[in-house]
Amino acid sequence: MNVAESATEDVPACRRPRLAYLFSIYPATSHTFFLNEIAELRKLGFAIDVASINRPAGAASELEASALAATYYLKATQPTHIFLILLKILFTQPRVVLRGLRAALQLDGWNLPASCYAILYLLEAFLLGDWLRRRGHTHLHIHFGGPVATVGMLTSMAWRLSYSMTIHGPEEFYDVEKFYLRRKVERAQFVICISDYCRSQVMKVSDPVHWAKLHVVRLGVDHQVFAPVPSIDRSGAMEIICVGRMVPAKGHLVLLRAFAKLLRFGYNLRLRLIGDGIERSGLESFVRSEKIESAVIFEGSLSHEATRQKLARADIFVLASFAEGLPVALMEAMAMEIPCVSTFVAGIPELIRDGVEGLLVPPSSEEALFAALERLTCEPDLRRNLAAAGRRRVLQHYSLQDNVRSLADALRSQIAGLL
Repeated sequence: MNVAESATEDVPACRRPRLAYLFSIYPATSHTFFLNEIAELRKLGFAIDVASINRPAGAASELEASALAATYYLKATQPTHIFLILLKILFTQPRVVLRGLRAALQLDGWNLPASCYAILYLLEAFLLGDWLRRRGHTHLHIHFGGPVATVGMLTSMAWRLSYSMTIHGPEEFYDVEKFYLRRKVERAQFVICISDYCRSQVMKVSDPVHWAKLHVVRLGVDHQVFAPVPSIDRSGAMEIICVGRMVPAKGHLVLLRAFAKLLRFGYNLRLRLIGDGIERSGLESFVRSEKIESAVIFEGSLSHEATRQKLARADIFVLASFAEGLPVALMEAMAMEIPCVSTFVAGIPELIRDGVEGLLVPPSSEEALFAALERLTCEPDLRRNLAAAGRRRVLQHYSLQDNVRSLADALRSQIAGLL
């Protein structure tokens, strides 16, 4: 038994802070930090119930399977059960129904399509509120500020519960009116921002009177799990690895173009792409058109442990993103002492200082990305120095355990008078 578990057992259940979390989809392979955050909070004495709007297709690990079994899924509720719950609320909580309808219809006024979506979100809010009430919760914490937070805000307004959010970006910042971000911040008890950049974007759309409720608490990785491995004596190709969903925002095509140019210049390299998504078929077509299939490996979506094992064999990590929050994949690679190349986007420069813990290039610049990758390929001393500095950066500022303790302190201070 470790110290954290012992401390948890010493705290009587009635004195543990109780908290309900809401996600859009949980557990998600691409968002393993959610699982880690909740696991660490529980070690620190929090009693947490989890609700998710959507149910994932399956579980990739024992931890995910355990989370899957313990999570309440709104959209997985049987239609007959939904009808009975809504009927019960209508007859026993008519004020909840009226408050919810008023709140939903006021979101977009006379915009009929948006109002129809609002009503669908309201139905989910009724189910969520009923579950929260049965579980004895009076406060809800929500990850992300998009549609999932709309459901959370309507739940709060209908059932008169308090709520808070963790904002990641960048999707929430693309259309703040569509996502009602200003109103969500105004009504929230407090807001956790994962970076200073993230906080600046929330400040931009919020009245200064609400700025005091914005708190920066960074994400983190377990540096004991993501630890350096003995170097591999590889006489063949150097391996570049990229971990990320294959969506336009990740900049995979720019990476492939820069990589193809490196091959044309005669460098002996291999590129391993981990992730899946709507861009994959187009990226595979590009690889075929360039006749570089033998040098590019499409791994698809892998479990977290399988990804860690692939990272252990990598010489360089690259993320050519156009838009980001603050990529945990970068933190994991840095923790494993893999030299990283990424872009001057959002919170990334807070994680990597260019030339100190990695190399940063302008997003969309194939030429700059080519030059950075060529430089790392040719300079082993630079690779070693950046790799060592990257791990030090993670240990100092992006430790999972340290940052979840900061989150726990923020949650305790903010919800102490609400529970």
